[in-house]
Amino acid sequence: MRSKTAAATLTLAALTLTPVAISHAGAAAKPKPKTVKIGDNFFAPDTLKVAKNTKIVWKWPNVAGDIHDVKLKKGPKGVKKFHSEFAASEYSFARTLKTPGKYTVICTIHQGMRMTITVKR
Repeated sequence: MRSKTAAATLTLAALTLTPVAISHAGAAAKPKPKTVKIGDNFFAPDTLKVAKNTKIVWKWPNVAGDIHDVKLKKGPKGVKKFHSEFAASEYSFARTLKTPGKYTVICTIHQGMRMTITVKR
């Protein structure tokens, strides 16, 4: 009688643990954040190719320079536009890009300051 009880307990334990193991097995690794440096009249890099759900962090320099902002000029259909504060130094702005497609980001003060981010499927 004991062996049937022990076998039933082991089977129940295995069934209880199986869903946990399956749920973690299908989880994809979260992409590493990407940093974009902002300098006087440039984004570095000015083009990026990233996986969806990648966090992009724009960082202003520690030493004051010209004032810049980050604005989504054009993005994939359905993506809500974003716009940072205006800043000259010691500031950062971040967005996680979830929708695949091409994003065009500009500084509204400096017309030649633009970058392109491609989010892969």
